[in-house]
Amino acid sequence: MLNLVRIHHAKDPTCISQLTELRKHIPTLYVLLSVNSCALAVTHYPLAPVLLTLGFPGVLVTVCVLRAVRWWRMRVDEMSQDQAAIQLRRTTALTAVFSVAFVSWAMILNGYGGPYEQGHVAIFVAITVIACIFCLTHLPVAAFLVTGIVMGVFLFCCITSQNHVFLAIAVNTAFVTVVMMRVLANNFRAFVQLVASQAEADRLSDENARLAHTDSLTELPNRRYFFQKLGELIQASAGNDARFALAIFDLDRFKPVNDTYGHVVGDRVLAVIGPRLAAFANENVTVSRLGGDEFGILVRNPGPPEEIIAFCDAICAALAKPIRFGNIQVVTGCSGGLAKYPRAGRDADALFDRADYALYHSKEHRRGKTILFSQEHEDAIRAEQIVETALRTADLSAEMTLYYQPILDTDTGKIALVEGLARWTSPQLGRVSPDRFIAAAERCGLIHDMTLLLLRKALADGTRLPPGIGLSFNLSAQDLTSPDTVLAILAAVRASGFDPHRLTLELTETALMRDFDQAKAAIRMLRALGIAVALDDFGTGYSSLGYVHSLPLDKIKIDRSFMAGIDTDLGCSLVSTILDLCRNLGLEGIAEGIETAEQQDAARRQGCRYMQGYFIAKPMPFEDLLRKLTPVEAADRLQA
Repeated sequence: MLNLVRIHHAKDPTCISQLTELRKHIPTLYVLLSVNSCALAVTHYPLAPVLLTLGFPGVLVTVCVLRAVRWWRMRVDEMSQDQAAIQLRRTTALTAVFSVAFVSWAMILNGYGGPYEQGHVAIFVAITVIACIFCLTHLPVAAFLVTGIVMGVFLFCCITSQNHVFLAIAVNTAFVTVVMMRVLANNFRAFVQLVASQAEADRLSDENARLAHTDSLTELPNRRYFFQKLGELIQASAGNDARFALAIFDLDRFKPVNDTYGHVVGDRVLAVIGPRLAAFANENVTVSRLGGDEFGILVRNPGPPEEIIAFCDAICAALAKPIRFGNIQVVTGCSGGLAKYPRAGRDADALFDRADYALYHSKEHRRGKTILFSQEHEDAIRAEQIVETALRTADLSAEMTLYYQPILDTDTGKIALVEGLARWTSPQLGRVSPDRFIAAAERCGLIHDMTLLLLRKALADGTRLPPGIGLSFNLSAQDLTSPDTVLAILAAVRASGFDPHRLTLELTETALMRDFDQAKAAIRMLRALGIAVALDDFGTGYSSLGYVHSLPLDKIKIDRSFMAGIDTDLGCSLVSTILDLCRNLGLEGIAEGIETAEQQDAARRQGCRYMQGYFIAKPMPFEDLLRKLTPVEAADRLQA
């Protein structure tokens, strides 16, 4: 049962709502009391002492006006629950004081004058009680106090007067008051239930908002929340030019965890990573999971560069700590990219892109650390944009050419195959290095068209090669994971007239990591036509050994970095191990980056048959290649 006369406390959820409603009505109540008091004083002025008709009511009216102004100026929305509860208790106490003062004054005046004046007193009391009940509906304890005090004194005076008319008036007023108090109780119950319903609705709304902004796996704020806070920070910082930093973290070896142990273990890893990152959150640091194994933080007042970099490096170190599940131990590693507002950008997209760019450089050059986006990176981005712009407007068919680098079969001393290498000479930029324009083509979506264009050129040149020489061609990581591009490659090979068995398509480990299942399916389709598949730059990735045994490969190209140290015990051992792997899997091993006769001899001693590098021959135009073929190969070509 609802307690209508409970004592208000700070935890009462209705305090603010009660005070809000009371503020609308109590000033009116004070005005009504003032007007009624003045009217009663006027009718008794000729009959009662001046103290009762001017002095006492003057004080009461003055206090009422002051209280009305105070309530009118009250800012309930700025109050806490505790302050609201104190105000309600104060109002209840003042209600008792005002009730005693007004009814006492009225009953004293009742002793002066005739039946008309006494009737006015009765009307004053009735109106006062009714007005208080209406205006104090949202504070029942105060309404009960007014009714109890005023009606108690009024009934006592009427009964002791032994006047039947006044007694009837008192009984009638008391009955009406009881009915009104019952209505008040019902209305207040409905009000409390409404407030409780609204509070529950607000709670559910807040909970839904929290869930909408929370990643269920890590319990961290999600990407939506991150960008909402980023927008708020930018807006707040724009006016006062405040500083903040945005950092992106990416786990270095998370995909192999999923592929090796399954997504269940991967999810458990992320669930452990979440609390580790959350430990860095405070009033100045907002942490979020952006998606997959990518996380973001926003840091207000980041301090000097070395300080914020050290903070982010500490996050990388914390996220890279080993995670153990039973007999499984996982070490993911973590790298970070950092951008500071406003130097790196003044809008959300620019800041995020630059932090992501710094993250890319961290993974490429300083794994496990955080790189701060700098002017050097900005210059690189602008240079990349210039290349992209030129590439979009280029006549690729006229500007793109192929150079060919021979691969030597050391057993026969002849060229076994030649690798086609893309070259681009832009009318605006001049000669652009392959790593720059290929990356630009991948970013702007031109890589598939470029691959097919260059492949058709390579196949056309291939038909002019001696029958004993094969053709090798590189595919982009995006090519292998595009079913449409793979089908177009097959169609181009069929249409060229070039024997597919003489064609080798090279792919990098990045292509496998992008979508292993799709890459595996694409390799099977290529080999079904007779095309050989080689894994390029083997040994530079962290998961090569985990993939190579399960792929239908034909060749492995040993990365040039191993050749630089082949004259050392460690380098020699590494090359020997890779060649042993090739022999065990029935694959051809090709050594890249042979720059000296010593490297060639060392690779040969390790059992490497096929070699490629500047010592063998530099990349050259196709016509130069034909002129440099050995007389035997030239004769073979003429006979063909």
